[in-house]
Amino acid sequence: MENEAWLDQQEEAKTVRKIVLFVAIPIIVLMIAAIISGYLYIQSALKPVNPNSQQQIKVSIPIGSSVYDIASILEEKGIIKNATVFRYYVKFKNHADFQAGDYTLTPAMTLAEIVETLKTGKVIKPAKLKIIIPEGKQLTQIATIIAQKTGYSREEIMAKMNDRRYIEELMKKYPTVLSAEILNKNIRYPLEGYLFPATYSFSEKKPSIEQIIEAMLAKTEEVLVKYEGEMTERGLTVHTLLTMASLIEEEATEKVDREKIASVFYNRLQAGMPLQTDPTVLYALGKHKERVYYKDLKVNSPYNTYLHRGLPPGPIANAGEMSINAALHPADTDYFYFLATPTGEVIFTKTLDEHNREKAKYIGKQ
Repeated sequence: MENEAWLDQQEEAKTVRKIVLFVAIPIIVLMIAAIISGYLYIQSALKPVNPNSQQQIKVSIPIGSSVYDIASILEEKGIIKNATVFRYYVKFKNHADFQAGDYTLTPAMTLAEIVETLKTGKVIKPAKLKIIIPEGKQLTQIATIIAQKTGYSREEIMAKMNDRRYIEELMKKYPTVLSAEILNKNIRYPLEGYLFPATYSFSEKKPSIEQIIEAMLAKTEEVLVKYEGEMTERGLTVHTLLTMASLIEEEATEKVDREKIASVFYNRLQAGMPLQTDPTVLYALGKHKERVYYKDLKVNSPYNTYLHRGLPPGPIANAGEMSINAALHPADTDYFYFLATPTGEVIFTKTLDEHNREKAKYIGKQ
């Protein structure tokens, strides 16, 4: 009888476990789905309502308005997607001291631009200056572009961009973007790779050099904030991410699959192989050449990835969002080599023998 009672108890326990499992699984699935949906919704809410909109909307912020009030007004006017996300963004970024007043805002504005406008009390004015910074530009090239547009000399722009005291001020102002890694003794220029490629509009014909630099850093911050979780998952800092992305940007052509280039770099790093990417040699040389020769590969520089394993000390150019995405989402391949042909096509290979055959076919001996 005792055995029968024990068996009955065991059977009941099994039944209870089945029922619990049957109820729990759908709940867990729903919870996971809710988390994913919430994450995607927040990512969407952090972006402009309509990046291409040219509509100008008048917005009045009354005296004494709280962040809650301001967020509600902005959502009602169609300037932001979600008031709650805006409030948490402001809290996370530790923004305060918004100014009351009448503003002309647009749905194309980013959260960072809206916050900056409301903090300074500046009303949007027609752009008197536009500076276009393309992808793949080095700091010296960016300084030249700024000089051509503003009248500042390239030398004074570069001096400001490399001023140690100013760099330390920027590190305090943009702590999520600029870290002590940019002060490494092997870094050529601390802000190399940190000035995001985009079109920048200014209401003054000649804004200060600081205004221009900080507009670009604010854009970098705005772009990178949505990748924070993925950076953590891959164990990447902002500095290593931008460094890898800059290599991808410099190697990419219009026809290339950036994710495959990223996979080659990650495969080489994992195997302990040098990256051996020519753009790092050119950066080390400080020259722009159509072709890299074997003698160039011997240049003594921490940026030379033929001589030194691992990533270079820092970015070698600014990377666009496509290359940043590729650095975070490399393709799953077993490629260790790639070769850009004169037509812009990129050929990926698994072994050195295959690579050398393709090299002989398309490029020949150097």
